[in-house]
Amino acid sequence: MITLLTWAVIILAIVAVARLVRIYELAAEMRGGKPQWEVTENDNRMNARLMMVFCIVFFVFCFWVFFITKDKLLPTAASEHGAQTDWLFNFNMVIITIVALITNFCLFYFAFKYYKGKKNETATFFPESHKLELIWTVVPGIALTVIIFLGIKTWNTITSPAEGESIKMELFAKQFDWTARYAGKDNILGRRLFRLITDTNPMGLDPTDPAGNDDIVVRNEFHLPKGKQVDFQLGSRDVIHSAYMPHFRAQMNCVPGMTTSFHYVPTITTEDMRKDPSVIKNVEEANVELAKKGEPPFEFNYLLLCNKICGLSHYNMQMNIIVDEPEAFNAWISKQKTVGSSMTAETKQNDTKIVAENK
Repeated sequence: MITLLTWAVIILAIVAVARLVRIYELAAEMRGGKPQWEVTENDNRMNARLMMVFCIVFFVFCFWVFFITKDKLLPTAASEHGAQTDWLFNFNMVIITIVALITNFCLFYFAFKYYKGKKNETATFFPESHKLELIWTVVPGIALTVIIFLGIKTWNTITSPAEGESIKMELFAKQFDWTARYAGKDNILGRRLFRLITDTNPMGLDPTDPAGNDDIVVRNEFHLPKGKQVDFQLGSRDVIHSAYMPHFRAQMNCVPGMTTSFHYVPTITTEDMRKDPSVIKNVEEANVELAKKGEPPFEFNYLLLCNKICGLSHYNMQMNIIVDEPEAFNAWISKQKTVGSSMTAETKQNDTKIVAENK
């Protein structure tokens, strides 16, 4: 880590170099040399050559940074639409890279070409060109239209109502944790009523709604089956949160008083993802740092995160996601208690009374 003393040495070195350069310039003037503000053709030629050298170094540096960091740009996509999202991201990056290469090359080349101008040459007065204006308006307009069309198409695929068979789930956010709820055998989520929220019923589930009796509520982690469509309903108890699952390329705001949704199909189990080379490398690097601190080793898991700054403990608002093979998922879900079997008789009685009073 760079200390204050190191920074002081660096700053003093820069100041010393600047003063030495100034002393050299003054000494040159005293010897009868040219004034420092006078630019000669030799200066122009030198600057022109240095521009092309800088151009080459700049491009080599950019490609070097890309190749050493490309494995860290995005984690492996673990859902069907995640692969589509990555393709769209790469498509955008290709366009941006091509434009950046062309424009930066022109920038350096023109500097190289016109730095070599003769002393008495003047620039050509070029007030306007309708043809050029048309080109640099129409071409970017077409490119942006294509990008926006593909982006909206992908977004609508993710957020439109799920088609065919799907597992219905709800992710319920509050400061500062998550609760997951499965729809149960009837695949219908029971009602939530904010008036029913208590310490014993933190989601405000309505015991008078028969559709909610077979719902399954889990904390700390939830499981998903590989290859099965999962239809998420999202809600919030207090402030705006954001359900963010980076490996699945899924994110949606959780807004109090309304329900938002998205769906995706997981494609890689947690066990298979743990064998991914980039995951193995990142886990090994993390465990080296944890070992230095005397902390237990880290094991990869998919994560549900909050991507809205929702308060002081926002950083701690996460939940593990376990993607299983369908058979393992069915075995896990069959062991979970339903809302009807886990809710106490006293809670049911009190909540039923509240529901009746508010009808």
